Amino acid sequence: MSVPQASIILPVYNEAESLPVLWAELEPVLTQLPGTAEVVIVDDGSTDGSAAIVRGLARADRRVRLVRLGANAGLTAALLAGFAAARGDSIVTMDSDLQYDPVDIPPLLALLDRYDAALGWRGRRHDTWTKRLSSRIANRVRNAVLGDAFRDSACTLRAMRRPCLAAIAPYHGMHRFVPTLLAEAGCRVIEVEVRHRPRRHGASKYGIRNRSVRVLVDLLAVRWMRARRVAYTVVEDTDQDR
Repeated sequence: MSVPQASIILPVYNEAESLPVLWAELEPVLTQLPGTAEVVIVDDGSTDGSAAIVRGLARADRRVRLVRLGANAGLTAALLAGFAAARGDSIVTMDSDLQYDPVDIPPLLALLDRYDAALGWRGRRHDTWTKRLSSRIANRVRNAVLGDAFRDSACTLRAMRRPCLAAIAPYHGMHRFVPTLLAEAGCRVIEVEVRHRPRRHGASKYGIRNRSVRVLVDLLAVRWMRARRVAYTVVEDTDQDR
């Protein structure tokens, strides 16, 4: 298989019911992309047969790849494993629970002609009121602590150029702060409203309920990293004159 121009990374944890529907929606979108694409599905230690479904998809379509983790390691780990496996110049991430619509992928990728990263934000969310409220509070606290104004830091529907991956720290919880990390690294970032749909199967696997303390610790860790960031400017390098 030739090197693809875009890699679409889908973290999966017990999404056996959703995967066939997701592929049926995603497959026609792949034909709309200007270049070749691969779909890297990262199974994060599923116990419901999700990996077997992905193997079947990979046998039927060479664009599909399975990366299977030995045990459930969390969303950040699944995304990092996908980044390490991805071969495309452009990287797209999206949850596998059907709440995002794959038709939003081409417009996000098209923006990479002018920006380093196009990040989705859920303007009209189809979640429970408790989840919407907790997310709104989390975003406001994050914005106040970090001093930025991103609308939806936890939205995982994103497109970015490959060099952006270097800005995402390999620590648990960093998936919640991707917009801040990219902006801090000097990437040109734009937020784009994307569709959000009601969940069709099961319950959220990566929600923030009962994780308030962990989220706060992660937030303080990002603030500490920003404060300790090394900055310098090279004013002369004699080797460039040779």
